Amino acid sequence: MLRTLLILAISLFPAMASAQGFQVGFGDMQQDSGLPVEVTADSLSVNQNDGSAVFSGNVKIVQGEMRMTANKVNVHYSSAGTVGIARLVAEGDVLLAQGKDIAEAEKAEYSIEDGSVHMSGNVMVLQENTSITADEMTVDLNSNTAEMHGRVKTILRNQ
Repeated sequence: MLRTLLILAISLFPAMASAQGFQVGFGDMQQDSGLPVEVTADSLSVNQNDGSAVFSGNVKIVQGEMRMTANKVNVHYSSAGTVGIARLVAEGDVLLAQGKDIAEAEKAEYSIEDGSVHMSGNVMVLQENTSITADEMTVDLNSNTAEMHGRVKTILRNQ
């Protein structure tokens, strides 16, 4: 009986998820988006005229328990009158890790102001006994939840 229910759940998850979105937990600790952002890369290009910055080559971003890597990251600063980074846009082989959960995609936009990461392009999430793929995913780092959109497929393992 349990096996039948599990098979039914696995076969229905993609259909339900693609129609309405699919919510999962992501990370095991609440992220503090007020913590400093540490960026390491092979090179940095800064445009003093518009205040933009581009990190490229083996980019690694760390903020608290959240880690992100990518080929290139564009830094967008807060609007005039405030100091700090508003968002980071990562492109190329993006990997996001928080706790034991890992997500990868082609592109990710981390909004530091609201503590969310939107990933797109062949998104894959690996968790302890589950893997999920989708077209897009939005992670709320404040609540440790993620919502998957597009064609969602999940594989549940017994072990």
